Amino acid sequence: MNAAIAELVELGDLDELTRMIDRLCGAGDWDGLVELRNRCRAALQRGKQLWPAAALAEYRAALEAPGAWAGPMLRTGTGRFALGPLSEVAASTHRWDELAPHAPAGPVATMCAHERVVRGEDLRDRSGIDPAVLDLPLALQPWEPAYPLAEYKPDGAHFPPPPLPPLRPRSVSAVTGLIQDRESCEALVELAVAWTTESNGRAQAVAVAGDAGAAVAALGPRTVRMAEVSPADALARLAWTGASGGAHGRRRGMSAGRFAAWWALAAMSGLLECWPVPAAELGRAAAEIRWYVWDVGEPMTGWSLRLAAEDRDEGMAWAVSAGDAV
Repeated sequence: MNAAIAELVELGDLDELTRMIDRLCGAGDWDGLVELRNRCRAALQRGKQLWPAAALAEYRAALEAPGAWAGPMLRTGTGRFALGPLSEVAASTHRWDELAPHAPAGPVATMCAHERVVRGEDLRDRSGIDPAVLDLPLALQPWEPAYPLAEYKPDGAHFPPPPLPPLRPRSVSAVTGLIQDRESCEALVELAVAWTTESNGRAQAVAVAGDAGAAVAALGPRTVRMAEVSPADALARLAWTGASGGAHGRRRGMSAGRFAAWWALAAMSGLLECWPVPAAELGRAAAEIRWYVWDVGEPMTGWSLRLAAEDRDEGMAWAVSAGDAV
């Protein structure tokens, strides 16, 4: 088998290398898969453009191989052109105790541990997970949602958004009471950074003195549809956006999305100075805000985040509109 792999690498036949990867995975020949990946990577130094085969082999190993082969894929530089970050790919099919003994210490492995957390695994008693990489609790909090998880397959991936509730028409009026809340607006726009910097997307956010409808009006619409959602539903939508790469950007993964959602919530609650915010305090802050999804009554295509929130005690509200399309 090694001789056949070596021959294909020398020929530079990407189509046949792809078929070879399928055969190796089907046979459970994980040593052969790693050999193919290593030879393709080495061939790059000789000018052979075999990075697609190397990336595919890394992706398939992270997704399908046992932990002894999947764990070593969790290092910086692997899976660069895969369907998603290998930290999320491996976490979608392995428990952390399968991967941890074989994963090299570093940020990719730590992100993978947090990907297991968003899938419901409690890792609070596990050592070796660097808090400096992602300063979030290693267990889901009671007030957090069931995050919308990526679904990876050998030949594709699906990133389902949170479902939208029925929306009802609502007229909103022009508003002049804009508030300079830079931290909150930047945090909301940052959720869609992959859409705006790596793809064709746009994002804007505003803060106003008033209610959620006034905040939406400050973005331009006058007739919209809105529906109130729970804090957990709002957090799921924020995290889905933060995890997504949009049409052409690189997906960041749900662990990064969870962090971006917590950061935005802390900014809106005036708690960034207390970061890392105690989880219970942030949960109380989320519950004190009323959350709404909205649209302008037109079919939404591509990737979209339209969310509004209001803090009635403070008399202020925020709205964010972000979108990306193929």
